[in-house]
Amino acid sequence: MRDQHSSRHLVQLIEKLDQRSAVIGIIGLGYVGLPLSLRYAQAGFRVLGIDIDPAKVTRLNAGASYIEHISTTAIGAALAAGFEATSDFARAAEADALIICVPTPLNAYREPDLSFVLATADALLPYLRPGQVVSLESTTYPGTTDEELRPRLASRGLTVGDDIFLVFSPEREDPGNPDYETRTIPKVCGGDTPACLRAGVALYSPAIDQVVPVSSTRAAELTKLLENIHRAVNIGLVNEMKIIADKMDIDIHEVIRAAATKPFGFTPYYPGPGLGGHCIPIDPFYLTWKARQYGLHTRFIELAGEINSDMPHWVVGKLADALNERSRAIRGSRVLVLGIAYKKNVEDMRESPSVELMEILRAKGALVDYSDPHVPLFPPMREHHFDLASVPLTPASIASYDVLLLATSHSAFDYALIQQHAALIIDTRGIYLDRLPNVVKA
Repeated sequence: MRDQHSSRHLVQLIEKLDQRSAVIGIIGLGYVGLPLSLRYAQAGFRVLGIDIDPAKVTRLNAGASYIEHISTTAIGAALAAGFEATSDFARAAEADALIICVPTPLNAYREPDLSFVLATADALLPYLRPGQVVSLESTTYPGTTDEELRPRLASRGLTVGDDIFLVFSPEREDPGNPDYETRTIPKVCGGDTPACLRAGVALYSPAIDQVVPVSSTRAAELTKLLENIHRAVNIGLVNEMKIIADKMDIDIHEVIRAAATKPFGFTPYYPGPGLGGHCIPIDPFYLTWKARQYGLHTRFIELAGEINSDMPHWVVGKLADALNERSRAIRGSRVLVLGIAYKKNVEDMRESPSVELMEILRAKGALVDYSDPHVPLFPPMREHHFDLASVPLTPASIASYDVLLLATSHSAFDYALIQQHAALIIDTRGIYLDRLPNVVKA
């Protein structure tokens, strides 16, 4: 490897990136890949988006969006700037940069599932060439980039750090957050070699306001895990505090609001019905799995995971107790779940605790419906199936249910209307500040 001086391929690649004549290939056009594609198009690059779903490709090339917070106007502007979507992996040879943004879920045993990453890498392999930079953005355990991707690149006869450049730069998208966009969220980047890091910084600098270099791909991989495990552990703490407060007949949301007035030393985290999204429910398992290879038991992280995983069952227990006090059982009761996206004001269903709540209630014999203005039809999911459409909220529809389970606090809900007409509300988000006869906080 020639890290002491710049290879010809590195000099040419950096020059192309600096001049914005490089072609940016982005594989996986979901909640991470699509915003990144639009940002690179906006920054003046020709962007080639690659996805295995032909329906997505067709919609994008027709100027349509399938993500709620990304407008058709934004898609149209990208197309006008030279963005193109395709399902043909052979076209990866056209790209000077290949950025992999595919899912990294857990398998049935709660272990890392790298099948999407590895299948993508194998599909790209025949089309790799000298002078390209390959960046993995998918959340994963430390060692993935150098243990899995580097040997694949080398199998093509390409010397990493000389012919081709390999980096890990974890995605930090927060769908629906109005305060940040792809450009303004600092980008951590680690390279397999110093030359790789130079290529990675050159790749992201034209599109992202601040690039944060770290010493290795493993450091970058662990950075992403730390960010999300930090949230998971603190949410686990506040969920445990919620259970304690409930037993003591104290409103945990009131306590959090009061504690948050301290101007130093306290950061508010909020309890809920369980963890959702593509990172926080999954990332701790990636680290605990890898840590076992080093003979380490991540007790603190796993304890928080246990508490958070138990939350849907605890919420259903509160719902059962509330129905019991009204001489009703869960079996046969009509339950309307309010909000099935994993967070407020988005349509993103990934790892949503609302869906687990629906599964538990259905298994106990409840007649389950949902209302979510962002999800008009229950979408196909790998592990869940409900043949349902969102129920419009009217005085009559609200009153027709035995209990409304408030799982996701969308701003579009009329909470006064809901409280006025509902027989019983299970509030998992602390929306109702006062003690009300038909509201039970969970």
